[in-house]
Amino acid sequence: MSELLDYSWLHEHTALYLRDPERAHDWDAAPVGGTGLVPTLLLTTVGRHSGERRPTPLLYQPTGTGFIVVASRGGSDHHPAWYLNLLANAACEVQVGRFGYAARARVLSSEERGPYWQRMVRFWPDYGNYQARTSREIPVVILDANSR
Repeated sequence: MSELLDYSWLHEHTALYLRDPERAHDWDAAPVGGTGLVPTLLLTTVGRHSGERRPTPLLYQPTGTGFIVVASRGGSDHHPAWYLNLLANAACEVQVGRFGYAARARVLSSEERGPYWQRMVRFWPDYGNYQARTSREIPVVILDANSR
């Protein structure tokens, strides 16, 4: 079902982040059913097959020394490519507005995921709807900006 969704806004947002990161940071979620501006970061992974840099804008929340992101893919039964890239190589780059950081991704276990998942659902309630659409447990990832 969600594989048929129009993701052209994602490419447009990525292009905006690369061109004007301060403007892209606060993203207008109205085109995808959200309300108001929400903070986004630009996660750059290394393609697990291509070896090429792959930037992806994601909603986030700060935590400790890094950022929380969710590998929802809109409730698809398949993980997003950026998440699969991080499983192959946890080293990544994070850009929050105009500030960039080397980071290391850590996927939270089912046991530690709960409070972070709840925080992200409070931030973006559709995550709860996405989880209801799929049988996979949607991963929660910490992007630790202080380790590489």
